[in-house]
Amino acid sequence: MIVQIDPGQAAFLGFVQGLTEFLPVSSSAHLVIFQHLLGMRNPALLFDAVVHAGTLLAVLLVYGKDLWKVIGETLCAVQEMVRDGSAPAVWRSRPYFRLGVYLLIGTIPAAVVGLLFQDAVEQAFGSLPAVGSMLLVTGVILFGTKSSKGARRGLEGLALRDCLVIGTAQSFALLPGISRSGITIATALFCGVKRDLAARFSFLLSVPAILGANILEVYKARGTLQAIHQWPLLVGGLVSMITGYVALRLLLRIVHSGRLFHFSYYCWALGAFVLLAAWIGPRMSGSEQAGRPSRGMFAMDGKKSSQVAIFFMERPYPPLAPTAVQGGGKSHNYLF
Repeated sequence: MIVQIDPGQAAFLGFVQGLTEFLPVSSSAHLVIFQHLLGMRNPALLFDAVVHAGTLLAVLLVYGKDLWKVIGETLCAVQEMVRDGSAPAVWRSRPYFRLGVYLLIGTIPAAVVGLLFQDAVEQAFGSLPAVGSMLLVTGVILFGTKSSKGARRGLEGLALRDCLVIGTAQSFALLPGISRSGITIATALFCGVKRDLAARFSFLLSVPAILGANILEVYKARGTLQAIHQWPLLVGGLVSMITGYVALRLLLRIVHSGRLFHFSYYCWALGAFVLLAAWIGPRMSGSEQAGRPSRGMFAMDGKKSSQVAIFFMERPYPPLAPTAVQGGGKSHNYLF
């Protein structure tokens, strides 16, 4: 099912994705919330892939040099090991080769969890209580970084154990409400990694994660690729790239200054609001269906009250009807 989306909605969702993908407040939670608000009960997979591609470009703009070093040293390391057969010496002398291996290993846990528990994760995206609960968990994790002090290790001191722990933490970010950047940076800090390296490793680790998710989403949307209007895709992708770049630069400064825990208050507030709204919504809807006026902080008369109640209901809403365009004896669906 393809839902309608106009360039204005595309720009708004691209802004939300770009801003929250890197700030440790869970982009998935915000997209779920705002897609509920906009009535997008079956959001287009291709559009999600495009806005994620925009944030991926933002990472490449900031960390492109590091990625080139990883690729270059990996190629040189392979040549040296083939030529000289001295793998231990090459491993010690090529820090960016080690970093590339660590990034690959750190990606494995999330890939395995995503494949094994794909259905459970997708169900969580349809539950506002699940989103609210995970936002509270993210807040607790971020607040823990306030007391994360002590020894700090750089790239030379980064170990395989650290990468496995950080990669395992990233797998929990498959759940909506768990911030990928927040949980990976916080876990790296808990492991004793330097702040700058913790942020750099987290965002480099996002490259294969976002790329893999995009490939999967494009594969799922392959039957609709020729039936989607280009403007919403271009607008959403461009806005997500620009806002993602700004958000990434901002977060790097915040991590460097040791103020990552400040985002915990926002996550707690938003999580509490989502849980409260999810609890009140069905009761508002049931009250109106029984012919009784709604009570409480969201009470209002008429059509607007029904819309608010529908927004906060936990169960799935009816999908929006696609726009059908007749032509040449065939009906085509377009995403506007």
